Formats: sequence, structure tokens, C-alpha cells
Amino acid sequence: MKIGFIGLGIMGHPMFLNIAKKHDDEVFCTDIHYESAVKTAEEALSSGARAAAVSGNLELAEKADLIISMVPRSEDSLSVYREILPALGPGKICIDMSTIDPAVSVEIAAFVKKTGAEFADAPVVKSQAAAIAGKLGIYVGSTPELFEKIRPILSYMGETILYLGENGKGLVMKICHNALVSQIQNGVNETSELARRSGIDARTYVRAIAAGGGQNAYLDNHVEMLAENVFPAAFTVQNAAKDVHICLDLASRTGLPMPGEENAVKVFDKAMEMGFAKEDWAATVKAYRELAE
Repeated sequence: MKIGFIGLGIMGHPMFLNIAKKHDDEVFCTDIHYESAVKTAEEALSSGARAAAVSGNLELAEKADLIISMVPRSEDSLSVYREILPALGPGKICIDMSTIDPAVSVEIAAFVKKTGAEFADAPVVKSQAAAIAGKLGIYVGSTPELFEKIRPILSYMGETILYLGENGKGLVMKICHNALVSQIQNGVNETSELARRSGIDARTYVRAIAAGGGQNAYLDNHVEMLAENVFPAAFTVQNAAKDVHICLDLASRTGLPMPGEENAVKVFDKAMEMGFAKEDWAATVKAYRELAE
């Protein structure tokens, strides 16, 4: 089975490399920046993979039996699958691992499946470090039969692969996950700032939290950023802001009030307004401080 991978960003790059290193057939990659695809393919080749860069999505879909996409936004996923539609048909499998609006993913699934191809949404959780190590969590929305077919491929990239139900359900769970972490993050922002104003530094705050019931992966992974007030991006404010807004849209469609998430969204909107879009999402602490003033 030949595999094609579209989108080589912060997460897509290491995900593709894990596929390339572990798969026993040809693999192809492409990106909106073709030079990134060339460099990534060269990196894969140096590890012994049968890898090649291609110059566009349609060419990749024509060459591959299984197509994986990892792109930033709902409109990007729609664009990819509309573009590759002429290459789809019986025997082709599509897996969109992007974090997008579940309703948009269901729409994509419908027009892909009309060609006779199969489709799964399979968004990922955990950090860039987990992507590099091949230890992501992956939430899958598909038919049960397709899930069993693609599980071995997903295992190249992840160690916890969960079947959530029909198309769109993997994304619903991903949005719930990121919304919960955004509220944990906001709790960290508020309480770490209270500690700071009371004379307790960030590293001491983290050690003290770890001694009690408040320890959490978000805080453990971001202690140095919080201590140094420098936020190199592993997951950007811009991407996180997209996810929390998708959450509120989903909540609105289901009639569910989410005041905690509404508060988190205010902080993300402020962070975007302040120009932190490309910084790590932990930079929301700076926006919170501004709001607190």
C-alpha cells in the first residue's frame, strides 16, 4: 500500500517521518511550500525509506492508495479534498488528521465516499515531542471496518488509538479535549499570576502544584516557558484559538452553555489582538495579565 501525506507543519513533518521509517512500501509527501516537501523526503530517504516529494495534492492522490492530510483549518481540508476528488474512487482510503469543524469533516466524508473511496477523521492529541516519538493519541471517526484497516498505519504515529464512532466523532472528541485543556490553561494563567503577584516564582509554583491534586500535563510541559516568559511555538495561539471557537460553535449547535470556555475564548481573542498568533499557546498568560490590568 502506497501512502501519501499532505501537510508538513509542526506536527505533520514528524508524523510523516514516522510513517516513512516504519512502512514497507513507497511513501509520498507534499506541502503548500514544495521546498519543505523536498527537504522532508530527503530526510526520510537518509533513514532508508522509499520516500519522494511530489509537487501537488492531486499528483500525490493519484500515486497513493492511502492519503493522509494534516492541514490547519476547515477551509484547508475542504480545499484539499475538492482538489483530489478526481483521483478518488474504489480502493482509495482518505484519513484527515487535521483539527477542523466536525460538521465540515462530515461534509467532506460524504463527497469523498460518493466516489467509492473510504474516509476517516483521525485528529491527534499530545505534543510535538510525542509526534516525533510516534506516541500521539489519535481519535478516529469512521466505520468500524475502516478503523480496523487503518489502525496499523495510525500505529506508526500513535500509541493510543481510540475508535469514537461514525465520521465526525473523532473530531468532536478532539474539540472536547482541547476545550478542557484551554480551561486548565486558563486556571494556570490565573493562579500562577496570583502566585507571582504574591511573591512566588513560576518554578516554585509548579513544584508546589505537583505536590498536590492540581498537577496537570499542560503545566508540566510549559514550566520553562512560564518561568522565562518566552514562548517558542509547539502549538500556536492561532491554532488553539481556532479550536476553542469551534468548541463554542459546536456547543451553540447543541444548545449547551459553556461559560468556562467562553472565558477561555476571551483570553485567546485578546492574545490574537495583541499579536501573539505565532507564539506557543502558553503565551495566553500574557494576554490574561493584560486583561487583569
